[in-house]
Amino acid sequence: MNISLIGKTALVGGSSSGIGKAIAHELAANGATVILMARNEEKLRQSCDELATSNGQQHRFIVTDFNRYNDHKRKLADLFAQTSIDILVNNTNGPMAGGVFAKGEADFQQAFELLFQNAVYTTQLAIPAMQKRGFGRVINVSSMTVKEPSETLVLSNTMRTALVSWSKSLASEVAPFGITVNSILTGFFDTDRLNSLMKLQAEARGVSLKEVREERISMIPIQRLGDPAEYGYLASFLASESAAFLTGTVIPLDGGASVGLF
Repeated sequence: MNISLIGKTALVGGSSSGIGKAIAHELAANGATVILMARNEEKLRQSCDELATSNGQQHRFIVTDFNRYNDHKRKLADLFAQTSIDILVNNTNGPMAGGVFAKGEADFQQAFELLFQNAVYTTQLAIPAMQKRGFGRVINVSSMTVKEPSETLVLSNTMRTALVSWSKSLASEVAPFGITVNSILTGFFDTDRLNSLMKLQAEARGVSLKEVREERISMIPIQRLGDPAEYGYLASFLASESAAFLTGTVIPLDGGASVGLF
């Protein structure tokens, strides 16, 4: 199967590193023009320079902090006043780890804006142009904790589940316009984010990072952490014409770590 995204423009959140960067690389490799979006300008510039340009793409980036919701909204409004996109990848940094009783009202509000409101607002800005063109792809980078909540990630569990539910409703509304909406439930990928979480866990338990890493890998039937590039492969398929009949789905990408059937 040949995936071609030539002539398409993608906006990818959290794309200065990790999974977001890997998605951006693969979309560009398949011909898309990519707009990167994150808060670290130096990393964004480097990531942008690394993207493939064999199809004449002119990639660019937006420096924005997803945690500063109102400022982020203004920057998005400015972008969409001048640009339309074909592919939207909703991906942000995750909130701080913690259990139910470690988080208060302010924490939940901040996580709501970070993981839910940001994605909803961006998607609503992107949809009208997609409707006019009769083509659009919305891809949510979510987490396997939607299916199997983690005791130490209560904020992520809650808000990502809300976004997946909203996206399911959205998928039905926009399907007649040739727009698909899908969510990927992220498993354990070899990223800075996962390593930071494992480090916190190791410190809390008084064990080595190596021990926690080995325990995490033992939970994955494939017996390794995911390569972020593999995430890019799935995202590129979902962004393509080949995935036109696939919408409203919640796809685990976790090496078989999820134990539930649904």
